[in-house]
Amino acid sequence: MKYYIIAGEASGDLHASNLMKSILKKDSSAEFRFWGGDLMTRVTGIQPVKHYRELAFMGFLEVAKNLKTILGNIRLCKEDIRNFQPDVLILVDYPGFNLRIAEFAKKLGIKVVYYISPQLWAWKEGRVEIIKKFVDEMLVILPFEKDFYSKHGVDAHFVGHPLLDAISDLPEMNVEKFKQENGLNEKEIIALLPGSREQEVSKMLEIMLSVRPKFEDYQFVIAGAPSLPKSFYEQYVDENVHFVSNKTYDLLRCSKAALVTSGTATLETALLNVPEVVCYRGSRISYEIGKRLIKNIKYISLVNLIMDREIVTELIQNELNTKNLVEELGMILEGDKRLQILDNYSQLREKLGGKGASDKAAAIIVKG
Repeated sequence: MKYYIIAGEASGDLHASNLMKSILKKDSSAEFRFWGGDLMTRVTGIQPVKHYRELAFMGFLEVAKNLKTILGNIRLCKEDIRNFQPDVLILVDYPGFNLRIAEFAKKLGIKVVYYISPQLWAWKEGRVEIIKKFVDEMLVILPFEKDFYSKHGVDAHFVGHPLLDAISDLPEMNVEKFKQENGLNEKEIIALLPGSREQEVSKMLEIMLSVRPKFEDYQFVIAGAPSLPKSFYEQYVDENVHFVSNKTYDLLRCSKAALVTSGTATLETALLNVPEVVCYRGSRISYEIGKRLIKNIKYISLVNLIMDREIVTELIQNELNTKNLVEELGMILEGDKRLQILDNYSQLREKLGGKGASDKAAAIIVKG
């Protein structure tokens, strides 16, 4: 069969690439065309129609400024789908773009599968009506999402979280070797995961690195985003602040604790068993707009949302300051809070339903 896949972010590239591998195990003649990234290219040997780096617009103001580009990408995608004539369109999160494409493809008679739900339970709940009309199969990865869709008359499939597969397949970690290969010293590591967009990273690193004077016995290591060049990070590097690129999982597995910008990285950090403090600070305008649109959501990190209670501290907007960050980081490096977080991480893994998400999703898609 012919599969057209759209992943608009780095996490989507990861999950879509693993889904492709599972599809190929069940459909050896599968033909792919996609919007995504380097991981999807490694699986297929072909380049994306558009790389997700060209699609990453964050926040209301940035979207407004780049509206012409976004609309041009939508037109290009529709024309490309029409020319490719896939049997199945697989949409991976990225709702602002993908829901428009779902409607277009459904009207062409193409089967539409949505893998990894947009966070409609947080905001824009009305978009469920678009999914009811134009999506044939909804494959969700968070346990509470099945109930959310059922409430709206959509029979979604809970397939488990694909991060469990990605993480369980990692080879054994040699901490000393990792340090030597990446020019790190012998001190224990505090990992910094400041996000993937330049503006966001600059803002987050400034506040994250402000805690350094209080933690001189540790070295700080920045996890570089594949969407940003190494040269961008050089301004932050010195004898006790280091940088590694495209090695985030390995970095986390070698770290004592982490400071993490909200997003998928908060869950990745938890599943790799690293105590973390979740950090978020957006522009005041975007934050105030978002706060008014998001309904009935108590947390910003996936870890706390899944557990429906605070198991990792979230420092948001004005709460994200040096004093609070020093206090919270100190508590997760040693002591009772660290042990409590690690115990809660075990419960989190159980709640996510075990391995095999990609295979379960592929079975539903290929079965048709």
